[in-house]
Amino acid sequence: MRKNQTLINAINRAADAVLIFLSYFLAAYLRFDVLWVHEVNMQLLGGAKFLAAVGLYSVGLVGVYTALRMYGTRRFARVSREAFTILAVNACGLIGLMALLYLFKQDFTRLTLFFFWAISSLLVILRRMVTRMIQRKMLSKGYDKHTVLLIGSGELAQRYFEAAVSDVSCDLKGYLAEQDNPDMGPRLGDVEKLSELLQNRDIDEVVIALRQADPQQIGNMIAACGRYSAKASVIPAYNDFIPSLPQVEQMGTLKLMNVRSTPDKGILWSFVKRLMDICGSVIGLCLASPIMLAVAIAVKKCDGGPAIFSQTRVGKNGREFKMYKFRSMYIDAEARLAELQKFNEVDGPAFKMENDPRITKVGHFIRKTSLDELPQLWNILKGEMSIVGPRPPLPREVAQYSDWDWGRLAVKPGLTCYWQVSGRSDVSFDDWMKLDLKYVEEQGFWTDVKILFKTVGVVLTGKGAY
Repeated sequence: MRKNQTLINAINRAADAVLIFLSYFLAAYLRFDVLWVHEVNMQLLGGAKFLAAVGLYSVGLVGVYTALRMYGTRRFARVSREAFTILAVNACGLIGLMALLYLFKQDFTRLTLFFFWAISSLLVILRRMVTRMIQRKMLSKGYDKHTVLLIGSGELAQRYFEAAVSDVSCDLKGYLAEQDNPDMGPRLGDVEKLSELLQNRDIDEVVIALRQADPQQIGNMIAACGRYSAKASVIPAYNDFIPSLPQVEQMGTLKLMNVRSTPDKGILWSFVKRLMDICGSVIGLCLASPIMLAVAIAVKKCDGGPAIFSQTRVGKNGREFKMYKFRSMYIDAEARLAELQKFNEVDGPAFKMENDPRITKVGHFIRKTSLDELPQLWNILKGEMSIVGPRPPLPREVAQYSDWDWGRLAVKPGLTCYWQVSGRSDVSFDDWMKLDLKYVEEQGFWTDVKILFKTVGVVLTGKGAY
């Protein structure tokens, strides 16, 4: 039961604010009374000015947590992602606090503020871990489960059914539909039975998953949910085209759901993205230069051909550029492509072949370890590519793109993206395009950081690379 979720959210917000507030005094005590005994007026630290500042800071951080959707059932959130977000938000808050103190010429010690960040982050993370433990304990005993009634028996309904039965916090009571679906268990009746079930059973949420339904019929279902205090959720027929964070605009009395828009994340994100690319490529080139030299020598000795292979690729908005790689194939590889086309192991315009005879012995190794991509750090430094972004396609591949596929060219191509961390060559062309379009919609600082961390694991295992 989650009827009191609003109250629970308010309690959690208040608890976080109080913990952050108390962290300031713990930090001051640790700095001045424990580690270094120092004559300091603790009454001054607890004066109205300091109390007001810390109070506003605590409320502000909780406001940021709320904006990031960190309150609610949190059924789909990962603990590691949540902890990382808290650490990052608190760090940004600390930097802002230090800037304000400096501007207003207020005395402060950096060590005290560091303790403040560490203690507040730790306490908030621990509070959330304890809350999760309590929730899991209650769920294991059958308490606090989210009761759901499903409407429909088609493909969308079945996909929801499969996700719901694997979610320990969800208690799926069954489904109403005009037709049975043997893969979804026993049917509770026709759709017209909804009001009766809502009246006689304790249902928290009704999920409507009907491919073809009269809008008035759906409206009647939503009205019935409102009468019996059940949450109404609709999975529309165009579900697969909706981004993970859709935006709703209003024109007069009409509500417009943005399912596709120009992926402009603003000047700030463009600046941050370019700064990340410059810093990352410079550091990468410096650290990887000995490895790049060794790879270049190995490639050169393999067959005497050039170490670097340049190839025309398509970048943002269809602009072509020269992309650099360590050569992993024999010199006549391009000329032999036509005769090998019949052995293509992926669908769509791309060409992939696991045992490609054009790949040299050294080429197999540098492809498996992704060392062949290192020269693209120069493309990134030049601004033609980015560290994270869809892989740059060949012009002949782009010539076969549909209008939908072209959407992946709305951002700069990159070294790594969702495709690389989802199986690479083991992923079908259609799924590859969907993953790239997903990045176009979700691009942002945390998305890029997540992909980079996952890329490290994929490179170490060499999964899907050939």
